[in-house]
Order: sequence, then structure tokens, then C-alpha cells
Amino acid sequence: MDTPLCRMLGIGFPLLAFSHCRDVVAAVSKAGGFGVFGAAGYTPEELEQALRWIDAEVAGRPYGVDLLIPENLSIRTEGGASSAALLAQIPAQHRAFVQDLLRRHGIDPDRPLGDRRRDDPDRPPPYQRETGERLMDVAFRHPIQLIANALGVPPASMLGRAKAAGIPCAALVGAREHALRQVEAGVDILVAQGGEAGGHCGEVSTMVLVPEVLRVAGSTPVLAAGGIMTGRQMAGCMAMGAAGAWTGSVWLATAEAETSPVFREKMVAARSRDTVRSRGRTGKPARQLRSAWTEAWEGPDSPGTLPMPLQGLISEPAMARINRAAEGGSESARALVSYFVGQGVGLVEGVQSCRGVVEGFMQEFAEALEAMRSLAEGD
Repeated sequence: MDTPLCRMLGIGFPLLAFSHCRDVVAAVSKAGGFGVFGAAGYTPEELEQALRWIDAEVAGRPYGVDLLIPENLSIRTEGGASSAALLAQIPAQHRAFVQDLLRRHGIDPDRPLGDRRRDDPDRPPPYQRETGERLMDVAFRHPIQLIANALGVPPASMLGRAKAAGIPCAALVGAREHALRQVEAGVDILVAQGGEAGGHCGEVSTMVLVPEVLRVAGSTPVLAAGGIMTGRQMAGCMAMGAAGAWTGSVWLATAEAETSPVFREKMVAARSRDTVRSRGRTGKPARQLRSAWTEAWEGPDSPGTLPMPLQGLISEPAMARINRAAEGGSESARALVSYFVGQGVGLVEGVQSCRGVVEGFMQEFAEALEAMRSLAEGD
């Protein structure tokens, strides 16, 4: 396929795969798609290690990086602060609520994790501008072909650095007015992400959002996102005018994914109505698999969720303990297992390889095009 977006990214099939897992990113790029590494929660040192590994694996094939640097964050730290400064702001009632929830499901909330990514108060504070700048320092040292930002207009420094490096800068939008602001800011690619999507998302469906964004995008390419799990869906979005597809949830049920075996089993069993938009994981509305965890935060005993990033600082260590207990065979812990996933989960019927998913997209996309040609020709 030869389109402006394909030429911009150096690819032949405009299927972008967002993943927090380096293995998925590399496997998708090697299979003919375009992997995008989600670096939320990473330290600069961890990102350097991950990108160095991806560079070696993809052997020159293109990939990108997504840095979550929220435009609007109610709690910001001073330069040089660590996560300890944020942890100190978590109210005692929220700590007690999480500890009690874990104990009721047979999980020791005080057992050390041995996981620095989730249980280290000396880590750089997540989602802060200073941390984001250091992550950009790392990302731009590598041969990335795209840099993206979620939750608002990218920082001016990201746009400026990307332009200087000749790298497209993408931004996710969940409403027409968001798209207008991004175009005015000068982003190179818009990702119109509907409310069906996993993770942080708005309320407008993909079917409505994509045409709305296209009307204000002008010459800026628009990628469709939200609930896209098949090549036929991708073809449908491109028939509406999208330049390609930005996908996420479909990669969670792959053999290479970072998700736990228990979560993948729950994914396969889940239907589209088994997801919920909840603030219980990050402090901002994020679609995830409904579980005892999401229900507890919406229940009558909940102290209410904390703003981002405080909510994540209490949820991520808890989720690590939950997953460890569930993998150890605890059925009670299994009820709490959750992860960010979209309504397309109802289309997941089993675990595949990333290459198998990419090839399935390509085959279904071609079949959809042929079917449309037949309709147009009256066959």
C-alpha cells in the first residue's frame, strides 16, 4: 500500500500497534505492521534498555514511542522530586481501603513485591514534565519513526524536537474540539480514539468520532482507534476516510503480550459488555475489564478515587500483588484481576502470535476491499 501515511512512517500496511510490551512492538514491526511502545511509568533508564532491545530486534524496521505526558495534571511535583513526594500525599483512608480489599481476597498487602517499577519510592514521579523531558532525551537518541502523546496537546518541546528530527508527532483525541486544538498546535497525525477503546478514552464512539475529526483535520492524517480488532473493521474505518488504524486491545491476547495468563483467560471468556470506564486504576476514566477491583471503587464503601497520578501509585502495586496471587492459584485473587482493554474484547476467541494477528488483519482487509469492489461492479 502506498499512501502519504505509509510513506511518512516507512511502512506498507497502515496498522499501528500500541503496546506496553517491547516483545509485541518488535513482533508487529517485523510482521509488517508498525509497533508503538507505550512508555508510561518507565524511568529513562528503563526506556533506554527497552528501546535498545527493540532496535536490535527490529533490525531497521520502523517503530514508534508513546509518552504519556498529560496536558492537565492536578498534582505536579517540583524538579528533582521522587515518587516519595507523591506517596506522602495519599490519604490514610485510601491506603486502608486497598489493604482491606486485598486481605478480603486472601492477599497480603505488606508482602514485598521485589519489583522496582511498582514498589520503589525513589523512582522519578510518573507523568511529570521533568520526567517526560528525560524520557524524550532517551527516545530521540533512538531511530524511532514516530513519537506520540496521550491526554492532551503534546508539550511544545516534544513538537519542537520531533520537527527538528524529522519525526512525525501524533496525538490522541476523543472529541472534535480536541482535534481542533491538536491541529492548531501542529501535530502531524491525529489518532481519533473512540470510547470503545481500552485505557484512557472519551465517550464518543469510533463510528461517530472518526468522521467528526476528519471534518476538522484538513491535511493532517487521521488514524481510527477504539474497538478495532479485525481487518474488516480497519477497512471500514478507511472507507470513512481514516488513513489507517491504531490498535491496542487486540495485542493483549497474544503470546508475546505482557498480560498474565489469568488475564488472557479472562479476556477470551469476556464479552463486549464486560468492560467499564473507571477511575479506579489511574484516577482518570480508563476502560478496563470489569472485576471485583473496579466494582469496589464504585461501591458504597469506596473513599472515592484519587487524582492522577496518586491513584496509580496505590493501584499498580496492588495489581502486581493480585496478579502474583492469581497466578499462584488463588481463585479469590482471580476475581480482582483486571487490565486496560476495550469493548472489542468480545471479538477475542483465543491467544495468537503477533504475526498471526498482523497476517489476519491483512487477509481480512484484502477480503473487505474485494467485497466492496464486487458491490461497486454489481457482481
